[in-house]
Amino acid sequence: MIAAMRRIDPLAWLAVPATAYLAFAFALPLGLLLVKSVWTADGFTLASYVKFFADPFSWRVLTNTLKIAFLVTLVTLLLGYPVAFALAMSRGWLQVMLLVAMILPLSIGAVVKAFSWQIVLRRDGVVNRFLEWTGLIDEPVRFLFTETGLVLGAANIFLPFMVLPIYSVVRLIDPRLSEAAATLGAGPVYGFLRITAILSLPGVVAGIAFVFSLSISMYVIPSLLIGDRYQLLATLTGRSFLFLRNETLGSTVAVILLIIAIAVVMVSSYLSNRLRSAR
Repeated sequence: MIAAMRRIDPLAWLAVPATAYLAFAFALPLGLLLVKSVWTADGFTLASYVKFFADPFSWRVLTNTLKIAFLVTLVTLLLGYPVAFALAMSRGWLQVMLLVAMILPLSIGAVVKAFSWQIVLRRDGVVNRFLEWTGLIDEPVRFLFTETGLVLGAANIFLPFMVLPIYSVVRLIDPRLSEAAATLGAGPVYGFLRITAILSLPGVVAGIAFVFSLSISMYVIPSLLIGDRYQLLATLTGRSFLFLRNETLGSTVAVILLIIAIAVVMVSSYLSNRLRSAR
């Protein structure tokens, strides 16, 4: 035993405090949730999962969660992909300003940002005033407490988590590759699709994994932007523990949410490995 411990790299001991903290603050609570969802006074049972998936309301909540997460991820990808390229290609003070614009919002809490979107999306908010000023609408449109408002607000909050992974990959792409492709007769669009876009896919996969995982587990943002009538898995978990006092249901939903998050991480890791091996 002592000989085996001596063979361990001394630098590995530096990870012990963080590992112990994660085990105590993250793994242990999740393990207790898992036990709570499958263990009752009568012993081991999967009745809570059977009951969950037998309820049409549960399927509607699951569908809402996946749909919102997909839409938020799609919006952040469409907005963040060109921003990541602009960030990677800019230099000097412009790059610094763009980095600050991406990183500074991360220091503001989700509650503050969600409340600010309430002001933006309400009937007399900035969005409706702008649309009326441009003549696109004649009267205010209801954005607050709708799926559209939730997707817009969540996409704004999670946008940096899409931009930064793509930026970290794009900045490492050699710009001379596009020049070499041009000398061989490739047009700008063909060169981008066949070279730059493919090389940026690892960053895209990482950004999608980040945003999708955050979107399926958000609690404060939907509570403030769409209300309790539109339930997601995370809000149903909180409602089960805080209001219904149904710990079994809350634990079951939390475990299902965890399984989805783990699946997203595993798929993204598999795709990243495939992309690295393909290169």
